[in-house]
Amino acid sequence: MLMYNVLAVFIGGGLGAVMRYLICHFSTKGCSLSYPFHTLSINVLGSFVLGFLICYFNAKSGVNPHLKLFLTVGFCGGLTTFSTFSVEALEMLRVGRFFDFFTYLLASVVVCIIGATIGAYFAKFI
Repeated sequence: MLMYNVLAVFIGGGLGAVMRYLICHFSTKGCSLSYPFHTLSINVLGSFVLGFLICYFNAKSGVNPHLKLFLTVGFCGGLTTFSTFSVEALEMLRVGRFFDFFTYLLASVVVCIIGATIGAYFAKFI
């Protein structure tokens, strides 16, 4: 059982990380924005999806536990990126971009929670 759980998280995490890379790659191509909108948008998307999935799985019985791990811990965990957010925020502080730091911090926390809430809300209709 443990090996199947690890495999589900491993594959889901890999797919989520590749998805994050591709989104960042294509969303920043030819763009010179200094504000990390790509990280913020990926984290909001991941929060929305995770909020949806958790609410959906809690309402349904008989869902394969490996599928739950694959999608939640694996895919959403690989897609979202708290470490990148942290490094980007730290860099803003290091170079004295205090306004950007505080807006990024606030937006990341508040908007991600709103995203998860909206995802959970939509799951109630399925």
